[in-house]
Amino acid sequence: MKPILLAAAAVAVLTGANPAPTMADATKPVSQVVQWNKTLLSIVRTPGAQPPTIHPTRSFAIMHAAIYDAVNAIDGTHKPYLVRLSASHFASQEAAAAAAAHEVLVKLYPNFQATLDAQLQKALAQPADAERADGIQIGNTVADRILDLRENDGSNAPPIPYFFGNAPGDYQSTPPNFPKQPQFTHWSRVTPFALEAANQFRPGGPPKLTSDRYADAFDQVKSLGIAGSTTATADEALTGRFWNGAIQNYWNEIAQTASLAHNLTTAENARLFALLNLSFGASGEADAILPVKDRPR
Repeated sequence: MKPILLAAAAVAVLTGANPAPTMADATKPVSQVVQWNKTLLSIVRTPGAQPPTIHPTRSFAIMHAAIYDAVNAIDGTHKPYLVRLSASHFASQEAAAAAAAHEVLVKLYPNFQATLDAQLQKALAQPADAERADGIQIGNTVADRILDLRENDGSNAPPIPYFFGNAPGDYQSTPPNFPKQPQFTHWSRVTPFALEAANQFRPGGPPKLTSDRYADAFDQVKSLGIAGSTTATADEALTGRFWNGAIQNYWNEIAQTASLAHNLTTAENARLFALLNLSFGASGEADAILPVKDRPR
């Protein structure tokens, strides 16, 4: 939950610093950071595009880390995430963002190269100049370095087989699909994006089965979580459906809306989406995807 709160705080702080856009601002082109975020959302929602054993938060974290370090190399207002480059402040931040995003996504989703190439060509359609060329070089360089650093992060390892027990409290496959194996059993072993170790902030296990605390939690889930619950309020039902989905997609859409509403600059967008998705990268490896033995029963 902590990375989710950090992500929400990042959206609130960075968008709250900018007032609502004027009419003239509304005619400005959408930032390349937002455009490429929309592209990745479209890719991960395409059936079969996302490798089934690699969590999509990894793709968002890698892409936005590359965009941020590329743009920040030009903007120079914050510390880099991983890659520090000496770059001209006159280089195009938009070109750097587009090139970094394109380079990452082509490597992660090669089947989409034609679409991604077309988007990059459109993004760089203005007449060529030295500033744009410098931005492209910076974006490609940073993206390749980030990809190299994540190449052996453990994400390609096969999931660890899980054997369901029969003792009270042992984890069991859940409805409605009752999968034969839990997902991402290997993900806590992936090299963290932001944490020192995957278990750095891991919460404790569930309460004892014989405790009042467990009984109260069980009764609450049974009452509020059942389909067609008569005790859940409309807001509680909506909250349940929200958290049951691909939460990183929803938060990225929220960030997109906030960015456009507050007319963020390229550098502000780069930082916003990096903070958001590196938080999700951390949660994907540690807090949100716990080893199955530590999940509440």
